[in-house]
Amino acid sequence: MSENNHDRRRKGIYVLPSLVTTASLFVGFFAIVQATLGHFESAAIAIYVSMVLDGLDGRIARWTNTASDFGKEYDSLVDVIAFGLTPALVIYEWSLSVYGKFGWLSAFLFVACTALRLARFNSVEVKDKGYFQGLPCPAAAAFVAGWVWSMADYDIQGSTLGAVSIPIMVFSALAMVSNLPYKSFKDFDPKNRVPFVALVLVIVPFVLISFDPPRVLFLLFLAYLLSGPVIWYRRRRAAGGENGLADDTVNVDDAVDEIDEDVDSSAGAADDPRSDR
Repeated sequence: MSENNHDRRRKGIYVLPSLVTTASLFVGFFAIVQATLGHFESAAIAIYVSMVLDGLDGRIARWTNTASDFGKEYDSLVDVIAFGLTPALVIYEWSLSVYGKFGWLSAFLFVACTALRLARFNSVEVKDKGYFQGLPCPAAAAFVAGWVWSMADYDIQGSTLGAVSIPIMVFSALAMVSNLPYKSFKDFDPKNRVPFVALVLVIVPFVLISFDPPRVLFLLFLAYLLSGPVIWYRRRRAAGGENGLADDTVNVDDAVDEIDEDVDSSAGAADDPRSDR
């Protein structure tokens, strides 16, 4: 193979992750179009497809050794649209448009928090790669899409569910910019050996999703959303227990020191001839 052909092939490989990212952007825009036409189930499904494509572009870049700063920035811009603007507009068209300022402000809050979350993710060094700081924006978008899809599948009018849709948007938005820890699953390596039971547990979610996709996906991402506060509480409780144990240890040491001082004082008093007076 000539050097020119080799360079041409390398340039083609670098385009591949960007094409997948562009496909994610296209599907996100398609979801907006479907929402404006009143096809909310199609819009919600498109958000899930965009999420899958978003997960593929980074892996393709790593597998082909084509990661770049351009791809990172492009991916973040697409994420703001696909997982911020798109779910906000979909749920606004479906449920929030009849609630005036409360409706569009809650939708805007979701978009703004998505942008802030991505900016923090790109600028702050990750200390623990096993956990995300704040809810990942694709998971927040999937949670919102699952709510729209599950209710639209029952032919329930979104305009009657504003009392639930607005808190869903606000809580999801605040979870993205919070410091709550969320499992990243980056430590999972498919090349490693796992017990046979683990393989069965991986198959079960696919079976459940096939049985009832909208409800199961919504419940799965609801559980993931709630896992952040649960993990935070468990860490806080464990830290409190360790501090309490440390305080008890200090108190015991102090008590031992006081006993030693009393023993020394008693011994000194026995040797002192003035102790009988």
